[in-house]
Amino acid sequence: TRIIVLHLFLVPLALIWLFPLWMMFIFSTMPDSGIFSPGVQLLPSDQFLTNLAALQEETRFLRTIFVSVVVAVIYTALSVMLTSMAGWALVRYRFAGRGMVVAIILGTITLPYFVVVIPQFILVARDLGLSDTWVALIVPPLFNSLGVLFMRQSFSLMPTELFDAAQVEGVTEWQIFTRVALPLAKPTMAALSIILFLASWNNYLWPLLITNSPEMMTAPVALGTLIGVTRVSWGGIMVGAVLLTAPMLLVFVFLQRFFMSGITAGAVK
Repeated sequence: TRIIVLHLFLVPLALIWLFPLWMMFIFSTMPDSGIFSPGVQLLPSDQFLTNLAALQEETRFLRTIFVSVVVAVIYTALSVMLTSMAGWALVRYRFAGRGMVVAIILGTITLPYFVVVIPQFILVARDLGLSDTWVALIVPPLFNSLGVLFMRQSFSLMPTELFDAAQVEGVTEWQIFTRVALPLAKPTMAALSIILFLASWNNYLWPLLITNSPEMMTAPVALGTLIGVTRVSWGGIMVGAVLLTAPMLLVFVFLQRFFMSGITAGAVK
């Protein structure tokens, strides 16, 4: 009975959350004039491919999707590795000022991104001359304070006796890190990978500032170009939003087990 009552409460909440997504899909199948027509249409129309063709013609959207995928995948892989190494160092090594380093990393989480984006842009675009490059899209956001603290917490919960025993056997520190610690931290790394991939996939401001050519434009920036002064391509925006949202929903559905286990990994010691 308790489970039935719980489902009766949660199912309507889930439907309320899913309704805007369903309406986004409905709007992607309608012409611009139909989106603002009176009444609410709950069934899809037949203009999805037409809107998709118009979107591709205006923004070369498939190319922007390719750029977004490449940037998100490389960024996620490099950022997970760097944050894992930083978290490992903060757990394994005793050095002067370690607590200060942790405090600074924790403090950077409270800084709004808009505080650092202008100095970061000046450094990358003017001083280094890297604007409109793959390096500019991927490298500057690599350091993730939340990721460092995330991995530090995961490594701190692992038994130090396991690492000490491996060290006694003559295993190098790098091998302990890659062959012992990282396999144990797979759930946390999976959860962090999802978070970082979503952050890169949805990132709008930095790619907007650092890219100039259509060849380096990411998908969110391409959708932004459809909003003009005198005309807004609502059908194209809805199609693009569907194409950007659907992969993320699928990723979360298939990886939610790893995500939840990674999020709760530090809840019980």
